[in-house]
Amino acid sequence: MNTHSSPSRRLVLAGLGATSFLAACGANERQGSGSGQSSGSTPAKGGTLTVLVSSTSTNFDPAKSQSLAITSLALVHRRLTSWKVESGKPAELVPDLATDVGSTSDGGTTWTFTLKDGLLFSDGSPIRAADVKWGLERSFAASFSGGLTYHKDLLAGAAGYTGPFEGARLASIATPDEKTLVFTLARPYGDWGWVASTPAFAPVPEGRGAEADYGLKPIASGPYVLSAVQQGVKIEMTRNEHWSASTDDVRPAYPDSVVFSLGQATDVVSQRLAADSAADQTAFGAGFVSPAQLVQVANNPSAKDRLVTSESGALAFLSLNTRRGPLQNAEVRKAFQYAVDKAAFQVATAGTAALAGEVATTLITDGISGREEFDLYPTDPSGDPAKAKELLAAAGYPQGLSGLKLLVSQSNNGPAQAQAIQAALVKAGIGVDLQVTDEDAYYAAINTVNADEYDLALASWQPDFPSPNANLQPLFATSAIGNGGYNSARYSSPSVDAAIAAAQATVDTDAAAKAWVAVDKAVMADSPVVPLIYTRNSFLRGSKVTNFFIGAFPAYPNYLAVGVSS
Repeated sequence: MNTHSSPSRRLVLAGLGATSFLAACGANERQGSGSGQSSGSTPAKGGTLTVLVSSTSTNFDPAKSQSLAITSLALVHRRLTSWKVESGKPAELVPDLATDVGSTSDGGTTWTFTLKDGLLFSDGSPIRAADVKWGLERSFAASFSGGLTYHKDLLAGAAGYTGPFEGARLASIATPDEKTLVFTLARPYGDWGWVASTPAFAPVPEGRGAEADYGLKPIASGPYVLSAVQQGVKIEMTRNEHWSASTDDVRPAYPDSVVFSLGQATDVVSQRLAADSAADQTAFGAGFVSPAQLVQVANNPSAKDRLVTSESGALAFLSLNTRRGPLQNAEVRKAFQYAVDKAAFQVATAGTAALAGEVATTLITDGISGREEFDLYPTDPSGDPAKAKELLAAAGYPQGLSGLKLLVSQSNNGPAQAQAIQAALVKAGIGVDLQVTDEDAYYAAINTVNADEYDLALASWQPDFPSPNANLQPLFATSAIGNGGYNSARYSSPSVDAAIAAAQATVDTDAAAKAWVAVDKAVMADSPVVPLIYTRNSFLRGSKVTNFFIGAFPAYPNYLAVGVSS
């Protein structure tokens, strides 16, 4: 995963490297919360901001991107809607290219958006409804796959559609005039406004974008254009003279230019930013600060004040393959809720509980509006092996379980996390063999139902947009098993599928929140996964980087708000 450009669903990794430094060094104490601003300087226009990233490549093609609405892609491409992200507050859905966040008069099947006046591409041509339609249709072409697919599954008549380049168009995206888009969905869907904030809703000039390298020379709708690209070295952005600040409430566009410096080792980046040399004073690191580096930062008062930490992040969890052997029995699976030592997992993740993140008991991520805190399996964070053994015996396994395969990626500290899980399960009479793979093999196993399945998998999940829908449907709907889906527990429940569909069809925000909490509780009652922790992310900036903060969601800096001082 390219952390700086696509912090999203690709965080389904066994060894998530997200860590926190909140309790250990008080990085955000001045803000009085776990997510805050680590810069006291007032943002100002001008200067060059540098983003130090570990990836050697990046892609600014909206059809291929899974980028969140506040990270790098959104500097170049606007979308129909966006997110208002402020320090210590949940993300709010707001208009971007559109005048509002979408309206429906039929309970969520038909959605209408109207474009704002005065919108222009970087080549000076007007942004029309037809260009948004073209961009979305373009995302269906096989050669431009890789982006988020919510719209592909929801637009009526989209099954089997392969894009517009051979003349086929989608009737479910209507453009009755140059400023109006009307989407007809296959079923009611209350979160369509959030879906409209995903990358594919960025406009592409009609008839353009057939070239494979469009992501390196895109036509911009945001405040910046790609002005220089050195593959593997850097990407430089400069101002888009046709962007109008008066139409854009989420991008203050403070810097005159933004440079993405590629191929930078994360630990080296942390060392450089801690040292705060002249060249790095106007830079920040896109990658998480590692536990080892956090210890060093704690002893550096200047660097400590320039660290910003999220309140929460991805949900780390242990998947129990509900299609395998004894794990088909929900009563057996419930034993794992007591057998797992979440405190040991915290230590394996980041050295201490404070660094790793809070113990998790629910599936909806902390920081998502409407989340309810509950615990169906109350126990000490270190677990209750005796209770686990009791449940296993009652389910017909008085001798415990043996020979289970635990899948984990070797990325980051995945093996250490898996060993902590393994050691705890042994105490509860559950024998586990570790199956450590590289990242590609891990994804292949998760996304494809194989004959040689795992029994357990260590995973994590960062929602693609701030709704419980994005927490629950991708992980627990039957439709998300295999075929590239992320239902690593292979969990299938007709009643939960029906509840997910009903919650998705609910347009009223408060009613939808209650419906999603009910789904959360229903899934947890079946115990297909063990929630472990809500991870935390820490990022370091140079001393001249301003307005550098993390909201309640997502657990990444708001790239759109960052500036530099002279």
